[in-house]
Amino acid sequence: MEDLLVIVGLGNPGTKYENTRHNVGFDTVELLSRRHNIKITKLKHKALIGDGDIGGKRVILVKPQTFMNLSGESVREIIEWYKIPVKNIIIVYDDIDLAVGKLRLRPKGSAGTHNGMKSVIYQIQSDEFPRVRIGVDKPPEGWDLANYVLGRFSGDEKKKMEEVIESAADAIETIIKSGIDSAMNKFNK
Repeated sequence: MEDLLVIVGLGNPGTKYENTRHNVGFDTVELLSRRHNIKITKLKHKALIGDGDIGGKRVILVKPQTFMNLSGESVREIIEWYKIPVKNIIIVYDDIDLAVGKLRLRPKGSAGTHNGMKSVIYQIQSDEFPRVRIGVDKPPEGWDLANYVLGRFSGDEKKKMEEVIESAADAIETIIKSGIDSAMNKFNK
């Protein structure tokens, strides 16, 4: 299915993790689902998925339900099931190496320090796919990284995060309609 696009938001399943730094990928996919009336309710391939249309292209929205560090299992199953090229997936996730509210798009690249991305790249044996990174900032000095990324945003950060999640959804729509280069020109400020 050469023309099918799969948009994967990385996060952790369950209400305990809602609105945490680590779940901004889920939040972005949920915003896309609301904008385009795509219900993410089918449980398949270790993920909640929704099938629909964005900008005249068929898309599948994906929220892996495996916990972050096993996200790649879900992505691999989807690629194998739909027989799509790796370049047809777009992954959106949190990034501690970007300030809160910053957005960075890349056509490919390493996982950096992100365990969800490490899992994806390991499972599909490729890093040749576009990604949308949402800045959540580094933890303060002395903080445990896991506790930090599983924590919620402060009052000041919430507004910035709502705005960057809107921008991330806009960026994904631009990738779908015009390609990653066009989206990078517009959103990598």
